[in-house]
Amino acid sequence: MAVINAIWVRLEEAFLAVVLAAMTIITFVQVVMRYVFNTGILWGLEATTYLFAWLVLIGVAYCVRVRAHIGIDLLVTSLAPGPRRVAGLIVVALALLYTALMFYGSWTYVGRMHMLGVEAEDIPIQRWVLGLCLPIGFLLLGIRLLEMGWRVWTGRSPGYELADEAGDAIREAGGHTPPTGGPAR
Repeated sequence: MAVINAIWVRLEEAFLAVVLAAMTIITFVQVVMRYVFNTGILWGLEATTYLFAWLVLIGVAYCVRVRAHIGIDLLVTSLAPGPRRVAGLIVVALALLYTALMFYGSWTYVGRMHMLGVEAEDIPIQRWVLGLCLPIGFLLLGIRLLEMGWRVWTGRSPGYELADEAGDAIREAGGHTPPTGGPAR
């Protein structure tokens, strides 16, 4: 199981890097062509828009995995371990409900685009193919949230895991921050 997870993590990171690189290259070429040659790539803006959608929706799940989402957790971190776990489970459950609703809606949307056979404006690809980022992104987010919920349920995590920007900044500056009961870094 650990090997499959490691492969999945590497594929996820590679996908995000390739999409970001493609967006950067297309945008750079578009700018050079527009300002130097007074022309442009017809499909450049639409391709960058769809790539950005893929980046964001896959990136949301990735950020859950690496605990990069920010939030205000002052009240939750002041709770005792038991209530903190309960609060974490409630947050994960609410996030899973939202994710399930968004997955259902996006699956329905992509299905209708497939049924209608609508093509993208400038790219000769069916719009449903480009829109697969929606259900795939929400499915991956749901999986990551289930993983986090399992860690909270089994006691391997004290609650919903968020980024600790202030603590990270203090540690970077050479200071010391007291432990908050959050995940070890």
